[in-house]
Amino acid sequence: MAVLKIENLSFGYEKTTIFNHISFEIETGGIFCLFGPNGCGKSTLIECILGSLKPAEGQILLNNQSINKIKPVELAKSIGYVPQSHTKNFPYKVIDVVIMGRAAYTGTFSPPSHEDRLIAERALDTLGLIHLKEKPYTQLSGGQTQLVMLARALTQETPIILMDEPTAHLDFRHELMILETIVNLIREKNISIIMATHFPNHAFYFENCGISTKVALMNNQVFEAVGNPVEVLTEANMLKTFQIHSKLMSSKTDDQREVKGLIPIELARR
Repeated sequence: MAVLKIENLSFGYEKTTIFNHISFEIETGGIFCLFGPNGCGKSTLIECILGSLKPAEGQILLNNQSINKIKPVELAKSIGYVPQSHTKNFPYKVIDVVIMGRAAYTGTFSPPSHEDRLIAERALDTLGLIHLKEKPYTQLSGGQTQLVMLARALTQETPIILMDEPTAHLDFRHELMILETIVNLIREKNISIIMATHFPNHAFYFENCGISTKVALMNNQVFEAVGNPVEVLTEANMLKTFQIHSKLMSSKTDDQREVKGLIPIELARR
């Protein structure tokens, strides 16, 4: 059964349409990648699902209930969020930033409980960050910051997490660290994830790891293709959408696992 269903969703600013009649659904334990060019509406769609923006048409159903009928504090117990970037204005300790993810479970004027702290520490431990819990948040690297944002989302204990380009601006190692963490979370906690990305090989990576993976190619205000990575991230679609000649490659690892990836070759000449 779908835990999240988007039906005929449309959104725009004044006379500018961002996306039109988008429909898809998310089931338990897997990842749905939103892929497409800059400005196609991936982040806007995520904000609509979070309830930050109000669609012009359509509906978003969480466990068959419209999110419009769900109080924000209850929605926060079902959907977590990892932003693309985060401004670190104050030198909070890492543990305090992560505990902020428990806001939906504490009273307006109540401090976090001992149990809230334990949940936050478990999230940090899960992501290998427990040794940083007393460190000022402003002193973290980009990769560490994204992992802390993910830890904060984990403390919400939600069955769904939305991620808006979580590997943006990260180096090769930290990018892989985030991707491995996502795989482990889906395997161990059966979490459902919606992730916006600019990189087609993210979807192939998840599929190569045996994770249930779907991709939506978002362009021209619609989903132009939806399916598994090899169906959507084709050489023809890369040429049509990005004007790039590419090659879908397949290889085998040392343990004989087949892995796929898309290699860019050159820009298409007009």
